[in-house]
Amino acid sequence: MSAAHDEHHAEEVEGPKVLATATSKNGKVMRTIQVVRPEAADTSFLAAGAKGFGITLKHFAKNLFLPLRKASARAKAGAPVDEKWKNEIETVQYPEEKVTYPERFRGLHRLMMRDDGAVRCVACMCCPTVCPAHCITIIPAETDNKGIEKKPAVFEIDELRCVVCGLCVEACPCDAIRMDTGDHAKPVEDRADAIENLSSMLGRGIRSTATQGGEGPNWRSRGHEGSKDDVNR
Repeated sequence: MSAAHDEHHAEEVEGPKVLATATSKNGKVMRTIQVVRPEAADTSFLAAGAKGFGITLKHFAKNLFLPLRKASARAKAGAPVDEKWKNEIETVQYPEEKVTYPERFRGLHRLMMRDDGAVRCVACMCCPTVCPAHCITIIPAETDNKGIEKKPAVFEIDELRCVVCGLCVEACPCDAIRMDTGDHAKPVEDRADAIENLSSMLGRGIRSTATQGGEGPNWRSRGHEGSKDDVNR
């Protein structure tokens, strides 16, 4: 009765098949388990390689002969895949076709300008300090402007190291740098060509509407001059 119960229980349990069960004098349970060995065809590298090659050919033919979605559908970021399109690849023919980036995509950096066309950066070193990728290099220099102590003689950003976190924009106290261009970094053959400098980033910049230096310590006595909305633009 006990043996029949054990055999019925062994069939229900998933895993190795138990052929027999015995108990030793010290109470230790010993089981005889059936060893399932692979077939000869599965132990051959040639058979396994041929099987994998067949799967590869299947996917190749499927992606080669079945139709793709239309270019307008491929260009939409996160567009749902229609079930009738069985092709598993979504190749965008760049640069003829370009993917529409999400609204929150930041893009390449740009430097903002003052009314006289000079860069707004005062080389305070906040952005290279907060940058987690250490991709920003600033070398300060003296300026002739009596209201501004320093200006950047060198301002470089290695776009290959940039993680597009936007912390440099948040840390800047004078609205000197922004990441709202929506432009993707261009492919380069030389790493040096991926480094943005003063001239390239100023070429994307515009005149900032923020008040240089903020509202200042006497903003309460000036009434509505230099409102907070202007500072935060």
